[in-house]
Amino acid sequence: MGIQARRERERTERERAIVAAARDLAESEGWDAVTTRRLAAEIEYSQPVLYSHFKGKDAIMAAVAVEGFADLAADLTAARSAATDERQAVAEVAAAYAAFAERRPALYDAMFTLAVDLPFASQDVPVDLARGFAELADTLRPVVGGDDLETYIETFWSALHGLVTLMRSGRLRRAEHERRLAILVDRFTR
Repeated sequence: MGIQARRERERTERERAIVAAARDLAESEGWDAVTTRRLAAEIEYSQPVLYSHFKGKDAIMAAVAVEGFADLAADLTAARSAATDERQAVAEVAAAYAAFAERRPALYDAMFTLAVDLPFASQDVPVDLARGFAELADTLRPVVGGDDLETYIETFWSALHGLVTLMRSGRLRRAEHERRLAILVDRFTR
């Protein structure tokens, strides 16, 4: 059992190294720079070793995205927990979401804009992705009233994503970012 446990531990460590290298490389140089050849060189393993863990770049991006959802869920939890009332919770969560996208653009892209093989809105959704959605639900539930909570959350999330994406691409004035978030929170907390 000791040898098997060690091998499993080493395998887990290699997977973490691959995902961490992909994440770091994407954040510093963009997703186009992330190739299996480049990752193999970064972590000092052969490409076949990478392929023994992941089917290819898309699978690595999906693993990075799942980690990103865990990070985002933690940020949203902290934001909601720091709020003193329901309206402030929505405002803090919206701000935390936008800050996450701004701080980690390549990670955000893997999570929300690039094509990755992750099931959304299904029973097979990864736990960390579901945690992020659940955090939005916990934040919005007190202000929704009798509306369909899931649709309400999807609409709020879509609005946040749209604001973040349009601002990042230079299509919205950066100076008005805080005001747009305030308008969004106002509309969703009435």
